[in-house]
Amino acid sequence: MNSGLLLVCLGLLFLLMIASIHLGASNLRVQDILNALFSYDTDNPAQVIVRELRLPRAIAAAAVGAALAVSGAIMQGMTNNPLASPSTLGVTAGSSFLIAIALAVVPGISYFGMMGYSFAGAGVGAALVFGTAALAKGGMTTVKLALAGSAIASLLSSLSTVIALRFNVSKNLSYWFAGGVSSVQPQHLYFTLPFILAGLVLALLLSRSISILSLGEDIAKNLGLRTNLVKLAGMLVVLLLTGAAVSMAGMIGFVGLVIPHITRMLVGTDYRWILPYSAVLGGLLLLGADMLGRIVNPPFETPLGAVTAIVGVPFFLYLARKEGRS
Repeated sequence: MNSGLLLVCLGLLFLLMIASIHLGASNLRVQDILNALFSYDTDNPAQVIVRELRLPRAIAAAAVGAALAVSGAIMQGMTNNPLASPSTLGVTAGSSFLIAIALAVVPGISYFGMMGYSFAGAGVGAALVFGTAALAKGGMTTVKLALAGSAIASLLSSLSTVIALRFNVSKNLSYWFAGGVSSVQPQHLYFTLPFILAGLVLALLLSRSISILSLGEDIAKNLGLRTNLVKLAGMLVVLLLTGAAVSMAGMIGFVGLVIPHITRMLVGTDYRWILPYSAVLGGLLLLGADMLGRIVNPPFETPLGAVTAIVGVPFFLYLARKEGRS
């Protein structure tokens, strides 16, 4: 049942990618899209548009959605915290903070160098949030972790804005704050996709251990799981996936919060199914959000981060209220 539904979701993902490539200022024929994929002619303007603009955009949306959704699922499983995600726990804000520093102090930095700053920033954001929550009176709890994440994310975003204004890089940084895949080029995919694919493979290798860890740390230890090692490996995967996603698409929130909950409703609590489903459904969500952002206010595009927030903020408030009661 789970495998059959996963194949259906993969088919939907492929169809949505074709629809995303088709949608634009000039709608392209399906035949132009297929020719661009399988018999590329550089002298054909329609095929050039597909290969250089729309195909990278569709692939980036699917890859970033998969990376953020899997990151959120891993964080929720490791911390046993339904409010955990890269955006709510300050990981994406940390990436954007160091990207702001990179733009300010290293003019003309390469895209690969920007990725390095994004990875480091993800680690800084995660360390600040978990450190702050752990030092709170009474120890780390679900709500304290969420509050620490919100506070640190706001602080890092404010510092990023100050840096942008001080060093006159506001225009460049606004892309990362708004979030989007409209500016993704083929060379960006060449750099970023290997990191995302590697992160997804590592996540699948950890899936069984995360399933055990999600039962509770004491139970996991009694079952012989080396919990600290699993947490370290899981956090490295989260930083790898989130850092790569932010470097390509900026701060896109709530994908990692919403998708794992939807996935658990479909397949239960086994992370050997939760992680692949999260990857596919995350891609579907971000592709759909990107298409919605293009058609809601033409000819202008609504930032991708704003579209995902429309879905994510009410869901986050519902979860926070539910956890607060419990």
